[in-house]
Amino acid sequence: MSKQETLLHQKRKQDDKETITPPTQKLSTSASEFITNAKNHPLSISPPLHPEIHPSISPLKFKVVATFNRARASEMTLPHATVITPVYMPVGTKGTMKGLLACDLERMKCNLMLSNTYHLALEPGDEFLNSAYGGPERRGIHNYMNWKGNILTDSGGFQIVSLAQLSVRSEQGVEFVSHIKGDDRKIMLSPEKSMQIQNNIGSDIMMAFDDVIRPTSNINEIYDACERSLRWIDRCIKAHSRKKEQNLFGIIQGGLDLDLRKTAVLEMNKRNLPGYAIGGLAGGETKEDFWKVVDTCTELMPKDKPRYLMGVGYPVDLVVCALLGVDMFDCVFATRTARFGTAFTNSGFRKLKSEQNKFDFQPIEPECDCEVCKKYTRSYFYLTINKNPRAVSMISFHNIYYLLNLLRRLRQSIIDKKVNEFCIDFFSKQFDRKYPRWVYDALKKAGVDVSFMSDDLRDDVNQDMKLYEDIND
Repeated sequence: MSKQETLLHQKRKQDDKETITPPTQKLSTSASEFITNAKNHPLSISPPLHPEIHPSISPLKFKVVATFNRARASEMTLPHATVITPVYMPVGTKGTMKGLLACDLERMKCNLMLSNTYHLALEPGDEFLNSAYGGPERRGIHNYMNWKGNILTDSGGFQIVSLAQLSVRSEQGVEFVSHIKGDDRKIMLSPEKSMQIQNNIGSDIMMAFDDVIRPTSNINEIYDACERSLRWIDRCIKAHSRKKEQNLFGIIQGGLDLDLRKTAVLEMNKRNLPGYAIGGLAGGETKEDFWKVVDTCTELMPKDKPRYLMGVGYPVDLVVCALLGVDMFDCVFATRTARFGTAFTNSGFRKLKSEQNKFDFQPIEPECDCEVCKKYTRSYFYLTINKNPRAVSMISFHNIYYLLNLLRRLRQSIIDKKVNEFCIDFFSKQFDRKYPRWVYDALKKAGVDVSFMSDDLRDDVNQDMKLYEDIND
């Protein structure tokens, strides 16, 4: 541990002994008190500083084309392109994707991807992006990447969890020690600083800087973080200086407590933002808890604005949550798992390093029409993946295309009123007719005819979690 990290840890211990709440704003002192407040009263936050961003100001237009209960096929018009939803957003954390170029995404007809505020602020730097690449329209990140589509930037809030050992949280914000080896810089991210960085970056959608903790944390910590996130959104709105060019999305926190999630959604709705996200999931919770939080939030989120579920990217999860009403998804899983030789298929995850592929001359997924599946076999990848880095890039290409196309197919089934037929085809292949109960319960709540599953249910949800843990071995 470096000297800077040691000092930061000492500061963290001292801060843990002190309140990080403004003295004029009292937080609940117990889980029971919090539950009572969440059910009966608004959270104890300050009144919104800027409660509305008028729709005529926002450069986002959202049009619902067709619906299936809460699920919808929509069009989201942003400054650089119109995005059809539901949609998966590939993740280029530092303004680039490992092994892929912007033109690769263009060939997939992808026009919305994600980058990260914290990482771009460190390298190459948001002020550099603005001054060297911004131009008169301040399109820094687009010009830097030579990317014609839209970009969403995460605010840096997730790094509060992922870089917990290198950060100290306070009411003002979060101080980080750079994670880069040999770099002892400190960066203070606050709602104001995150907005400044994202304004410099020039993304089409900016995420609010929120207080992120794991969903399995204790209830008092979750309540405090949720309350602070609502205070911080008002600071974000006030600091956002390019409301006519960039869209600010709020993030709904609240852990796994459904009452707190409801309260957080209703409070966030008051800000009348261009869109909203569900945060704080995919952090170790059970699948049963996971889908119920998504369902609770989408039920109360505005019907005329996009709904974004952060950090979720398993194919089954995307379909289930889109049917519960989610429009947007992102996750690094598609490319990260590709680096281990694992590919997405209609019948589940396929480990291309396995010897069973040596004499298998089928495409990765026979029903996929991506350029990789049109030209290369499973055998090819088995024989080259440890020798040719380009093979990993090709699997990444396939995985991203697979998720993009999966949601396009679901979208078309909503338009064609064939959602039940889509679900029978997709889920029967994914699970070989042995369906997890959480999937059955979630689809039933979404209004899907689940009679095709009823005789083949299994309750061993841990088997699903083990599957996800094993695929990258």
